[in-house]
Amino acid sequence: MNKKEVLEIRKQFSPSNCAITRICGCYVDHEKEKKCEEKSAFLSLPEEETFKYFDIFKKALSGTPGKNLLNMEFPLVQEEPDGTQAFLLKLRDSKLEDDILISEFYDKIIEGFEYAENYYIILIHANYDVPGKANDGEEMFDASDTVYEHILCCICPVKLSKAGLSYISEKNHIGDRIRDWVVDMPVKGFLFPAFNDRNSDIHQVLYYSKEPEDIQPVFIDQVLGTHMPLTADTQRDSFHMVVADTLGDACGYEVIKNLHENLQEMLEEHKEDPEPLELSRPDVRKLLENSGAPQDKMKFFEKEYEAAVGEKQSLLASNLTDTKKFNIETPNVIVKVKPDRTDLIETRVIDGRTCLVIQVDDYLEVNGVNVKTFINEESAEE
Repeated sequence: MNKKEVLEIRKQFSPSNCAITRICGCYVDHEKEKKCEEKSAFLSLPEEETFKYFDIFKKALSGTPGKNLLNMEFPLVQEEPDGTQAFLLKLRDSKLEDDILISEFYDKIIEGFEYAENYYIILIHANYDVPGKANDGEEMFDASDTVYEHILCCICPVKLSKAGLSYISEKNHIGDRIRDWVVDMPVKGFLFPAFNDRNSDIHQVLYYSKEPEDIQPVFIDQVLGTHMPLTADTQRDSFHMVVADTLGDACGYEVIKNLHENLQEMLEEHKEDPEPLELSRPDVRKLLENSGAPQDKMKFFEKEYEAAVGEKQSLLASNLTDTKKFNIETPNVIVKVKPDRTDLIETRVIDGRTCLVIQVDDYLEVNGVNVKTFINEESAEE
């Protein structure tokens, strides 16, 4: 799913667009015991509750594609009658009316989800009547010929509210606040089937993780059974390994600076694209060559890429560089540069030592003090 498709489903979580038919929930304590289970027609809930649920559902479809939101594909074995994809299809097709299936689903999550505190499992079923689109891109709500039937699961921590003082109206005085258990925003979730090309794709699932590096492989394996993607940090670290091992002693400052600038330029050119920019193995090779990697070092690239990333694995450009910072570190010094002003720093050999040279024009501040004025005054006296 791309950004536009995710946004289209997010928009359904509102009173005017709501397509949710049923909601189920299971409260699990820190000892993995089911404390209570609930199920009802969604539209029968009090209005105040539905708004709070809408916020939770929207959160489970938020974040950065490739980091918080991961498109995962089912292997063929999981599409067989006893596979995880087949089970999720049964769950969706039951419209959450089958208590045995729902209970089995809760058990799968409780067994595979690693969490030391209390949490609440929320599961909804919805039917989205997908509007057609005219040639100019405008939606035609009276021309729909597709219904996107799906389920969305959210796993939300349940935490004890903070201690404090509050006004107690019954006694008209300030006293100890009553602490209760509060359902927080989700830390994990998934949408099945995926909504690709504005239609159901039963071969994929969209997975949400609040923390990109905490994707919980056991949970994914037992509940979803999908192929495990490389996390954002793993992609970045693998890319750094490919660069360092390919270039070896030719991995100099200028090459890395060019690499950063070229990635920034590529991301800027594709920032309006709904799909995140993917770099295949040939793309990464071309990126290195365009950044000044010596040709005699590129003979090692294929081997290093396959070892660190995988022969057919692609990388997301947004995971390979930080668009908000450019840091240069030594054991004792850290230099922070605006990502678009790396031209202000260069390396030079001075008195036989490799040095970083920082261009200073009109302003220099040290610990909050503008020191350039003092330098000019001293120079004038001399």
